[in-house]
Amino acid sequence: MSLKKYPTYKKSRLSTVGMIPAQWIEKRAKYLFSEVDERSETGTEEMLSVSHLRGVVRRKLLNVTMFQAESNKGLKLCQTGDVVINTMWAWMAALGTSKELGLVSPSYGVYRLHQKSAYYPDYLDYLLRIEAYRAEYMCRSTGVRSSRLRLYPDKFLDIPILCPPYKDQEAIVRYLKSKTIQINKIIQKKKRLIELLKEQKQVIINQAVTRGLHPKVSLKPSGVELIGDIPEHWKISRLRNLATVRASGVDKHTVDGEPPVLLCNYVDVYKNNEITDQLDFMKASATPAEIANFKLLQGDVIITKDSEDWKDIGIPAYVPQNIDNLICGYHLSLIRPYNDLIDGRFLYTSLLSEAIADQFRISATGVTRFGLSQGSIKDVQIPLPPIAEQKAISEYVKIENESTNQAIARTQKEIHLIQEYRTRLISDVVTGQLDIRNIEIVNIVEEELIEDILEEEQEEESLELIGAGDDD
Repeated sequence: MSLKKYPTYKKSRLSTVGMIPAQWIEKRAKYLFSEVDERSETGTEEMLSVSHLRGVVRRKLLNVTMFQAESNKGLKLCQTGDVVINTMWAWMAALGTSKELGLVSPSYGVYRLHQKSAYYPDYLDYLLRIEAYRAEYMCRSTGVRSSRLRLYPDKFLDIPILCPPYKDQEAIVRYLKSKTIQINKIIQKKKRLIELLKEQKQVIINQAVTRGLHPKVSLKPSGVELIGDIPEHWKISRLRNLATVRASGVDKHTVDGEPPVLLCNYVDVYKNNEITDQLDFMKASATPAEIANFKLLQGDVIITKDSEDWKDIGIPAYVPQNIDNLICGYHLSLIRPYNDLIDGRFLYTSLLSEAIADQFRISATGVTRFGLSQGSIKDVQIPLPPIAEQKAISEYVKIENESTNQAIARTQKEIHLIQEYRTRLISDVVTGQLDIRNIEIVNIVEEELIEDILEEEQEEESLELIGAGDDD
C-alpha cells in the first residue's frame, strides 16, 4: 500500500515545519510541560545519558569516558515519559524522552507533561529530534559560539509543539519503528561489507610492508616479535632515526592578532587516507611559532595521537601536496620523513600495517582516554627496504587497493544516502506530510531497534565528540 497525504492541511506556527494536517493542533510547550527539578536521595537509580544521535539511553550502553563522581546522590531524577534536554547541546538535538526512571546531569533540563495521556512518549521522542525542531533550538539558544550555546527553559517552553490525535501518534510510532529496523538492517549489511573489504586491504598491506613484493626472497629474523621475519637485505630502524616527530598543540580557537590558518584536525586524518585541498578544513588562528612548527608540507604523514579507543591510536594520513596555510591541529602528531632515508608514502603505508599499528596500541597509555607520547611514537620500529623498493611497495599497495577503496567509498555513500532517507522519512511522518494510519505494520522487537541504532552510530558520535571539551 502506497503512502498518501492527509485530506487537508493548514500552516504550522513553526516556519521550519511548514504545513500540517488540518485536524492536528499545536500548543506552546509551556501549556504541555513544566520544568521539574527532583533530586535523588540515594543515587542508586539508573544513570542515563543524552545525545543527539540516540536521545535518552542508559549510560552504560555508551562509550562514556568522562570523569564520574564517586556518588550519584543529589543528581536530577527523571521519570518515564519526561523530556530530558542536554542544555549545552540542544542545538544539535541532544534531547529525548526517557523510557525509565533514572538519573541525569544537574545541568540538564527535565520537563514533565501536565497530562501524559496527551502524548505517546515515543512519538514525542521522534518529533522533538527532527531537523525542523533542531533548527528552532538553534535559533532560540543563546551564547557567543556553538560550544557555548544554551537552550534555557523559558526559550524551550515558548516553542509550539505539534499535538496530533493520540491514535495517530500510536500509528506513527508503530510505522517508524518497523521501517527503522528494516533500514538499519540494510545499513548493517553494508557496514559488514565494508569491514570485509578493509580486511582484504589489510592483508595486502601487511604482506607488502613486512615481506616485500618478491615471494621467493630470503628472509631473516627482524628481532621484533610483532614484525617477524623480513627480507634479508632489509633493515629495522626506529622512527626517530627516519623522521622528525612533533606533537601538535594547535587548538581550534581564533585569537585576535594571530595569523589566520586552515586547521587539519582529528576527523580529517581519521576519515581520510590523504590530506588534499578537496577537504573542508576548519578556520582558526595560530602563532608564528606554531605555523613554523606545524605547517604541513608535501610528503608529511600525520597520525592520531589521542583517542577514546586504543584501537584508534596511530591512524595515519598522507599529505601528497602542499596546501597554503594548512596547519596540523590538536590531538595529532606531525611526522616529517628524512627523504634520503624513507619515502613519505612508504612511511604512511608502513603505519597502516598491523605490525606497526600494534606497536602504537601497546605503547598507548590511559584508562578512559588513550594517548601516545612523543617518545613512544619515535620508538616505533619499522622494516626498512632500500628507497627504490620503498617506492615500489607503496605504489603497488596503492594500485592493488584502488578498486577496494572505490568499493568502500561507494558503499559509504550508499549508507549516507540511506541514513538521509531515514531522517527524511521520520520527519515527514511525524509532521503529517505522509498519512500512514492505514498502513499494515508487521510485528517488531523494540530491543532489536535499540541495539541496531547503538551499534550503527557509536563510532560516529565518538568521533564528533573528540575535542568537544577543548572549549569548555
